[in-house]
Amino acid sequence: MTATQVIPFRTGETPSPDIVILTHRLTRVDIQIRKNEYVACMGPSGSGKSTLMNLIGCLDTPTAGEYWLNSQKVSDLTDDELARIRNKEIGFVFQTFNLLPRADSLHNVELPLIYAGLGAKERRQRAARALERVGLGDRMDHRPNELSGGQRQRVAIARALVNEPSILLADEPTGNLDSATGNEIMALFQELHDAGQTIVLVTHEHDIAAHARRQIHLLDGKVERDERTER
Repeated sequence: MTATQVIPFRTGETPSPDIVILTHRLTRVDIQIRKNEYVACMGPSGSGKSTLMNLIGCLDTPTAGEYWLNSQKVSDLTDDELARIRNKEIGFVFQTFNLLPRADSLHNVELPLIYAGLGAKERRQRAARALERVGLGDRMDHRPNELSGGQRQRVAIARALVNEPSILLADEPTGNLDSATGNEIMALFQELHDAGQTIVLVTHEHDIAAHARRQIHLLDGKVERDERTER
């Protein structure tokens, strides 16, 4: 592994256009992630992984410091503005899938587009394309209880991708899957990264983090190591 070099950044500056995520003096964490990077954030319980994920995902606001997402300073936005940023810029993938049990795959994937105000025809077309992209073109009318765990996670990934977000933020995405299915999901993440998607993966599992091209290790709320992996 090789250490990652962080470009100096000063308060009042604007990040360069190729930086999709930049935190500056954010609860003692300074991170820069470029477009199309595949990054794993690691650390033991209490290291600050969840706090950092909530901040990067605009689910929480920092008490100090700056957070820039896709050239926009989001650390001082209102709750309504943050909600719009979450819907437009961030695709979330969670360990527990978070699918509506009574809705079929197509409707589950449509949800972010409903919040974005798109018409029904365009919603269905885009949701169908997203499901085809993750290999579920033949499961669009299936409900979650008619799908395997791996298929449910693929629906969740399709939902995360349907708005074409700046970053895909995945929190322990294989935590509820067996190892073989987990490997299939990680192979899908690799395909998405190869196609240009920026991915931030939060995990405590070293074998899952090994799929990423860069690993940020947190300890006691600070960056302990920031390394690029050779693949």
